[in-house]
Amino acid sequence: MNTELSGVIFTYLLTLGISIPLGLYMARVFKGEKNWLDFMAPLERLIFRFSGIDAKREMNWKQHLYALLTINSIWLIYAFVCLLFQAHLPLNPDGNPNQSPDLAFNTAISFLVNCNLQDYSGESGATYFTQHFVFMFLHFASAATGIASLIVLFKALKDKVTDKLGNFWDYFVKSITRILLPFSFIIAIMLAFNGMPTSYSGKDTVIGMQGDTVHVSRGPVAAMVAIKHLGTNGGGWFGANSAHPLENPNYLTNTIELVAQLIIPIGLVFTLGFYLNKKKFAYVIFGVMTLGMLLLMIPTINAELNGNPILTKMGISQPTGAMEGKEVRFGPLNTAYWSVMTTITSTGSVNSMHDSAMPVSGFMMMMGMMINCFYGGCGVGFLNFYIFIIIAVFISGLMVGRTPEFFGRKIEAREMKIASLIALLHPFIILVGTALSSYILVNYANANWVVKPSAWLGNPGYHGFSEMLYQYASAAANNGSGFAGLTANNIFWNVSTGFVMILGRFLPIIGPLAIAGILARKKFVPESAGTLKSDSVTFGIMIFAVIAIIAALSFFPALALGPIAEHFSIK
Repeated sequence: MNTELSGVIFTYLLTLGISIPLGLYMARVFKGEKNWLDFMAPLERLIFRFSGIDAKREMNWKQHLYALLTINSIWLIYAFVCLLFQAHLPLNPDGNPNQSPDLAFNTAISFLVNCNLQDYSGESGATYFTQHFVFMFLHFASAATGIASLIVLFKALKDKVTDKLGNFWDYFVKSITRILLPFSFIIAIMLAFNGMPTSYSGKDTVIGMQGDTVHVSRGPVAAMVAIKHLGTNGGGWFGANSAHPLENPNYLTNTIELVAQLIIPIGLVFTLGFYLNKKKFAYVIFGVMTLGMLLLMIPTINAELNGNPILTKMGISQPTGAMEGKEVRFGPLNTAYWSVMTTITSTGSVNSMHDSAMPVSGFMMMMGMMINCFYGGCGVGFLNFYIFIIIAVFISGLMVGRTPEFFGRKIEAREMKIASLIALLHPFIILVGTALSSYILVNYANANWVVKPSAWLGNPGYHGFSEMLYQYASAAANNGSGFAGLTANNIFWNVSTGFVMILGRFLPIIGPLAIAGILARKKFVPESAGTLKSDSVTFGIMIFAVIAIIAALSFFPALALGPIAEHFSIK
């Protein structure tokens, strides 16, 4: 256990050691300062010239959103068509079939919105072409979209009074050429040299230890795994994701993947401090996020190390903790660390089966997705956090009897309406989706819906409810992991989670950018004695309280019916 704990501590410290200088580097990139990848400038100019884009043209927040939503609509259609006809496209050595319209609808949306909720089985449900030129392409595009959106917010906070918030295409392209592409290239090389497949060959035939003939899928796995983690995407090449021995061969690759999925979300918090020259404010935000992470992490590790109480009552020893659904290579402590980190970010990659986790662990993983702002995904983590900042500032202002101010701008009714709407949207789509699926399951259990609702769940009772709640939480948070006991590849789940993913992605981008754009045009108000300091511990405590009250408590009744009830039922 000491070795496992040392490995986890080392992994987190290594992540911080990379994230802080990476944050400084990203600030230089987006401030237009000299950096070590300036040699990419000619390629960027070529892309802009070919696309007919004037990268120096300033945009306001509405123009940013127009560009973002337009290009994402085009990518959605492209992905949907490719998946519908993938069997007829090149690079299909294994002869995988086309996806059905409802599955293609779900999959296209899933990868577009950085969710990667895979209702298909990775290696058999997609071809090398769609894995590479649809999924991997969207891994880069969706992550760059999130980063570009966040930089617009940073720009709005930086200037005193302005409606000139930079150029979306400039931010988008530089996110790929200066950050995602070079770092994923380095990560992919490390993974490839540690045994991860990197070829376009078809299935290989292997004779197993028992003499069985096994056909093993291959492909350019290392390239996809690198960007799936760096871009907090999470969609695996194989159906078992990073629990698959070819997608995560050893403890070193496991550590590399863990570090990769956190360095940009954490790094962007420090980018905020460097970009705005407000380092103390960034430390406060990082402190709140890290405290939230630890409050989810510690109970998860404790639950997994103590094992299953039912087995203990039966007299079965569990010296290594709860091992069901876990890889012996990694152990329960490292798996618990991965499970929390992948659900507080939008990565959703798994190195174990979350459906087999202890109820407390499932509770913490769901809370991470329901709160959805502790580190978070590429760019969107702080965008979600920003909503809670606005609400916290507004409440604080009311408490002291003065107009709330944040970074010299007065927060008034219009901004609060937008913030409140976005804050309530997340629990709304999760809870309504779960309620609808529960109603259908109870009232139409044996209806002929291609797959009968009674066959949706792999487990009855509390855990079955948790499987449905987890699915909508994962879709709304654009996470993509799942309790695999749920049979999700049918029309109801593909369509319902598809719409939840769209709402869960774009409204939390539109809302913060609208608030930032509106505030950026307001008259700048100098700080006074009554202004709540944004870089104080008091401000951090206020934000954490708002997150706990608004985000966490919204879900408590639903969680009480699922993982909480299950926990007490096995004690």
